[in-house]
Amino acid sequence: MRRPLLLGLVAISPMLVACPSEREPAPPGRPSIADARWIDLTHPFDSTTIYWPTAQPFRLEVVSAERTPAGYYYAANNFGAAEHGGTHLDAPIHFAEGRHTTDEIPLDRLIGPALVVDVAGAAARNADYRVTAEDLVEWEREHGTVPEGAIVLIRTGWARRWPDRSRYLGTARLGPRAVDELHFPGLDSSAARLLVARRVDAVGIDTPSVDHGQSRLFESHRILSEANVPAFENVANLESLPVLGATVVALPMKIAGGSGGPLRIVAMVPE
Repeated sequence: MRRPLLLGLVAISPMLVACPSEREPAPPGRPSIADARWIDLTHPFDSTTIYWPTAQPFRLEVVSAERTPAGYYYAANNFGAAEHGGTHLDAPIHFAEGRHTTDEIPLDRLIGPALVVDVAGAAARNADYRVTAEDLVEWEREHGTVPEGAIVLIRTGWARRWPDRSRYLGTARLGPRAVDELHFPGLDSSAARLLVARRVDAVGIDTPSVDHGQSRLFESHRILSEANVPAFENVANLESLPVLGATVVALPMKIAGGSGGPLRIVAMVPE
């Protein structure tokens, strides 16, 4: 049985809209919005946003940013970009035919309790590091079995390199030839299989891909996607989250039939 949509997020009641002193207290183990700290896990979208070397970058065209003849100020822009770039969602259909498109992913896979697996030390020593099943088992020895329905966030420390393309991707070049020069950590297929076996709701990472930069078969993408597990890539600020106890809200642009899309991901952490 899947957990309720807002399990672990907040206690929802009619009193939630009342003044703070009249709100009902949250049940034990559930943080309330009034007592929580919110952390933005999203890189901004602008001219420095990092995309795959072969993808269309983010573009912003200013339509208006001035005072009108009628005397009021009016701002409006046009924007465009590839689905997969910056902090974004990989929908399962990205690597598995017939699986969820962006708009089909159930909300209860995008909102829920999060845990952080920190491999920053190993990644600092090896830019091509792949998180293994043994890394996850080691985490479980200390913190307990990865629970069903968890959102698993992999911290490699790569977000601190943003937005330096060369340090973040391993190359500053663009185009198909640059793909061979990509170097960044990712998830080993053994770890992807273990997370599927644990029935997690989603997997996020602070690198450009859940597969490491030198991957050519994208096995972790394929394993997660086949099991309808969405992925969050280029996640920011994971060093600000506790290992356990945060609640993540990861809402992408709802692109009908999409294979992914820009993502605003935030975490609620009890104070």
